[in-house]
Order: sequence, then structure tokens, then C-alpha cells
Amino acid sequence: MQTVEQIAQQIVAREGGFVNDPDDPGGATKYGVTIGTMRSLGMDLNRDGRIDNRDVRALSRSQAQDIFVEHYFRRPGLAELPETLQASVFDMYVNAGANAVKILQKLISRMGFAARADGVVGPKTIAAARQAAGAAPDHLADAYGIARRNYYYALADQRPASRKYARNRAGGKGGWITRAEEFIADRYHLTEAEHRERTATWA
Repeated sequence: MQTVEQIAQQIVAREGGFVNDPDDPGGATKYGVTIGTMRSLGMDLNRDGRIDNRDVRALSRSQAQDIFVEHYFRRPGLAELPETLQASVFDMYVNAGANAVKILQKLISRMGFAARADGVVGPKTIAAARQAAGAAPDHLADAYGIARRNYYYALADQRPASRKYARNRAGGKGGWITRAEEFIADRYHLTEAEHRERTATWA
């Protein structure tokens, strides 16, 4: 199994460098770390008394990895989840915060294990996730990845400005969808035709 540090390295590589997309509600980011996160952590990297885009640009890969491991994995309690889920939930937590946990809670609740969709990894969620992993050891990670992919599609349904993250300019799978499918077995990947059918109603 990969270490959390190795997973964090992959997330940083996947997220890429500095971006300030006006359609991204998170604002300026680098390696997936938002300016909001840096402000909440007091990361005034150039020590000019304010935290702005220049500090985001100054963020290093190692700093981003440390932020993810501490604030997106350890503090939310993701290490308590079944190992089969940790990489995907961690990756999703970086991308969507507590919604990553809510997706899991809704999934395991549908499977018949008591979990409240509050986005918090507490004792009940941990117990329910472990029960779900025991009941479906070969399928839970795929089921979570599919639920994650569905979340992205639904978000793009509701927010047209976000559709470019789910569908690329050529009409194929966008970054959100390919990212989710990295954690799903190949046999559960959508074909290009299925993806285009799913997004056919988008302008």
C-alpha cells in the first residue's frame, strides 16, 4: 500500500502549478492549495503582512504536500477509514473538502450501514465504513469512485461554469471525470460514448 506521503505527492503532481481561474470559487491555487487555505493557516510566505496571490505563487511542492497530509488526511481522520478507501477519499478531500466524506456517508448509508451525511469522520462513520468494507471488500472502492464521478456530473449539471472541469473542449472527459476514474477499476470506466450521452444536455 502507498504511504500517505506518496499519495500527497501524486495529488500535487496532478493538481499542477499556479492557477487563478475566475470560474473556480476557490480562487487562486497552486498544487491544489487554495488561497483560502493559506489564509486560514496564516501562510504569509513573503512576510509582507498580507496573504495574496504572490504567496500562492511562492508555495513549494513540499509545503503543499505537508498541508495535504496534515490538514486533509490526518486532521479529518481519514486514516481511520478502511485502507481500500483512503487514497480516493483523500484525493477527493483535497478537491472537495468535507463533501468527500459526505459522498462516502451517503454511499454506505444506501448500503444499509448507519451513517449520517455530516462530512465528519466520527466513530459511527468509521464503524459503518468498516462494516461496508467487510461486506463488499472487492467493490467498495469502486462504488465510492463511481459515487464521486456522479457527484462531479451532478455539480456540473447545476453549475454551467463548472462544466469545463467535467467535459473538455472536444467533448471528451474533463479533469474531474478522469480524476475520479483513476480510482475505479477499468471495467467501470465510462466509454467516451457514454460520457457524451451523459453530458449531451449541456450547452
